Amino acid sequence: MKLTFLGATGTVTGSKYLIEQGDHKILVDCGLFQGLKNLRLRNWEKLPVDPASIEAVLLTHAHIDHSGYIPMLVKRGFKGKIYCSAATFDLCRILLPDSGHLQEADAERANRYEYTKHKPALPLYTQKDAEDSLRQFKVVDFGKPHTLAGGLTFTLSRSGHILGSAFVHISDGQTSILFSGDLGRADDPLMKPPAEMQGADYLVVESTYGDRLHKDGNPLEKIGEIIRSTAARGGSVIIPAFAVGRTQSILYYIYELKKAGAIPAMIPVFLDSPMAINATQLLSKHRNDHRLAEKMCADVCHVAKYTHTVEESKALDQGAAAPAVIISASGMATGGRVLHHLKHFVGDGRNTILFTGYQAAGTRGARLVHGEDEIKIHGRMWPVRAEVKELHNISAHADYGEILDWLRHFQAPPRQTFITHGEPEAASSLKMKIEDHLGWNASVPEYLQQVEL
Repeated sequence: MKLTFLGATGTVTGSKYLIEQGDHKILVDCGLFQGLKNLRLRNWEKLPVDPASIEAVLLTHAHIDHSGYIPMLVKRGFKGKIYCSAATFDLCRILLPDSGHLQEADAERANRYEYTKHKPALPLYTQKDAEDSLRQFKVVDFGKPHTLAGGLTFTLSRSGHILGSAFVHISDGQTSILFSGDLGRADDPLMKPPAEMQGADYLVVESTYGDRLHKDGNPLEKIGEIIRSTAARGGSVIIPAFAVGRTQSILYYIYELKKAGAIPAMIPVFLDSPMAINATQLLSKHRNDHRLAEKMCADVCHVAKYTHTVEESKALDQGAAAPAVIISASGMATGGRVLHHLKHFVGDGRNTILFTGYQAAGTRGARLVHGEDEIKIHGRMWPVRAEVKELHNISAHADYGEILDWLRHFQAPPRQTFITHGEPEAASSLKMKIEDHLGWNASVPEYLQQVEL
């Protein structure tokens, strides 16, 4: 086997790994690059491998940085199957068309207001492109080996990151490689813990939080304190949240706060993201993927009022609902309805903008949490006067201590551990920790690097 790193090197986005076995090619993950412009431009470049030559895609989970390039791959000639878990497929049915729709909307807005040098600006792919790509998905069960061409087999195991997320173990009968995708946390209040893997000859492991530990402290207390203090000064809390995973965790914490009387019962909570609403409703369908009992699952799903239409979303910015909590995608403030809420609320010091997840370099979220006093949205600069807060301890990604704990279940060290899906400092830090604590061989691959396995 030969492994080529086509993404998630030096960044947390664009996850793509090419496995070649003789003349056979498969792709593990197929994500969009996000954040810095030089990374986003890679989405438009010709893929280093002909999409028509790829026989299959194996998907770890549905997040756009792992799945969002699939419509482009199909558009450029990929004809094979896309294998994933049942919940991952259901989420991709939500996420991918939404991604196409947002790109069409962004291109249309750029053309209308002429804040682009492209004449005209075009979407990377359309909603129809995304919907067409869904025909090539094939659902497989966790724990059951599945055979591919070239004598390869793969098996999915639960990774505990979001609904449907999986480790991907690939073998040709002699050599094996394990891809962690995004590694969840053993004590996540919502998701079941990651499966304890016995090992593989080679390992590709994520390093989003490879240089840090999640801060101690109960997220309930911090979220409750922020909501109470913001409401006391007549402001609203705007929470940019990833539609899949983070939104459901936030709803769980708000449910617990309201149940305990830790935040005023009269403060309305709005979930303003059709994609997040649809993803939240999947909790009831895929109950084997999470810890919630049936009644609690229903209560968590209904703790917020859903705003489906554009008119309902706009009404939230007209002040009638203040004080309120508004949860809206996207989590790094790169697109979606949350941008309209930020334009309205970010200039008022009574309000709070609460980020609850990792903010990749170059995103609006990263610039806001780093203290910039104005932010560009839809071609215009907006002053930042609202309080900007960031929570570090409700991430769905394992920190370096939790990664090491998961690795300790391996019965024998891999021949080589490749550290990806992290900013350079995080990846380098995890490399040293794996070497120091476990004595394993570890390396941080570069973009387009090839390795013979």
